[in-house]
Amino acid sequence: MTISDLPALNASLNFISTVFLSLAWFFIRRGHWRRHMVFMIVALCSSTIFLTSYLIYHYHVGERSTHFTAPGIVRPIYFAMLISHILLAFITLPLVILTLVPVFRRRWDKHRRIARWTMPIWLYVSVTGVLVYLMLYRWFPPASLALAR
Repeated sequence: MTISDLPALNASLNFISTVFLSLAWFFIRRGHWRRHMVFMIVALCSSTIFLTSYLIYHYHVGERSTHFTAPGIVRPIYFAMLISHILLAFITLPLVILTLVPVFRRRWDKHRRIARWTMPIWLYVSVTGVLVYLMLYRWFPPASLALAR
């Protein structure tokens, strides 16, 4: 595996997070807290591995990251999604931590109150992370990437 493989790995980890977050949400809405807990642990682990991989990639690539070059209406859609993704990604980690702390203290009321905000934001960030990858690397790759395939 090379540094150039990390964006695909990151998108895969985001997709895994999306699936397990969705399943965890499904099960907690039906009162299956043990299943919810298992799926949340997997989502948290995949998101942690994603964040580590993402930071490694950007440490090595720095400013040489791929630029979005698609023309037309796709361009403002991409940037609107990217900006919302980045802004919400910054608040996701603190929200996840604030949601987990009451779990360890067995303060379920506080956990539920914070999780009502954390879960949809975390899901949005996971889904848009996959979409940003697809738009940037698969659907509208820059000419340099398209020629390299």
